Amino acid sequence: MTSTPEFSVVVPLRDEESNVAPFYDELTRALQPGATPYEVIFVEDGSTDRTFAHLETIQATDPRVRVIRFTRNFGQTAAFAAGFAHARGRFIVTIDGDLQNDPADIPRLLALARNYDIVCGWRKERKDAYLTRYVPAAIANRLLGLVSGVRIHDNGCSLKVFRSEVVKPLKLRPGSHRYLPALASQLGGRITEVPVNHRPRQFGQSKYGLSRTFKVIADLIRLRDLMRRAIDPADTTPPLYEIATVLEHSPHA
Repeated sequence: MTSTPEFSVVVPLRDEESNVAPFYDELTRALQPGATPYEVIFVEDGSTDRTFAHLETIQATDPRVRVIRFTRNFGQTAAFAAGFAHARGRFIVTIDGDLQNDPADIPRLLALARNYDIVCGWRKERKDAYLTRYVPAAIANRLLGLVSGVRIHDNGCSLKVFRSEVVKPLKLRPGSHRYLPALASQLGGRITEVPVNHRPRQFGQSKYGLSRTFKVIADLIRLRDLMRRAIDPADTTPPLYEIATVLEHSPHA
C-alpha cells in the first residue's frame, strides 16, 4: 500500500466460506477503489472451513487487503480488538462479513463520522425472528441505555464507524464488543445513529441465539465497572487472542 489509509474496515469472519467472495465484491463496489485510500482487515477467527483459503486468494490480488488469522476461535471481541490494534486509518469501520450488514451503507456512515466520534447503524427493519431475536434485543438495548447513559436503538448492529482515537485505547474483555458505543463514548461522546439495511442470511449459520440476549442482561450488573476498566490506564487485561498468520503487502509495493 503506497499511502496511509483514511479509514480501515475491520471484518471478523468464522466459517463464512460461501460469503467471503460476494462480501468482498460488494465491499469493493461500495468503497469505490481510487476515491479515498482505505484498507480492509479481515480477521479469521478460527474457521474450520475454507474461509482462510478464500481470504488468501483475495489478499494476493488486492494491496488494500490485510488478513489476520487466529490460532483458534477467540470470539468477536477478540477479532475486533485485533483489527483495532492493526488499523491505520483515521476512522475504523466495523461490519460483519455474513452479508446481513450491507456494505453499501458504509459511505453514508463515513460521511457522518466527519462530525461525530461514533456513528452507529440501526437495523430498524431487522430480518430476524420477532419473538426470539427482535423483542429480547429491544429490551436489552433499552436497559443498556439506562445503565450506560448511551441511548441507542441497536447496540448489537456490527456496522459502526469510530474515530480511531476512541477505540484503539480501549481495554476490551470477552463479550465487550456488545457495548462498544458505551465504552468508546468515554473517549468521545458525540454519537449518532442512522437506519441501515439489514438482510436475511443467505449462506452459513448465525453464531448467535437467544442466550446472547440473556448474557447481555446479566452483564448489566457489571457494565459500569466494565466501562471504568476499559479506559483505566492502570488496569491490566489478559491477552484476548493469539495470531497465527498476518498476510499483508509490503508498504512500498
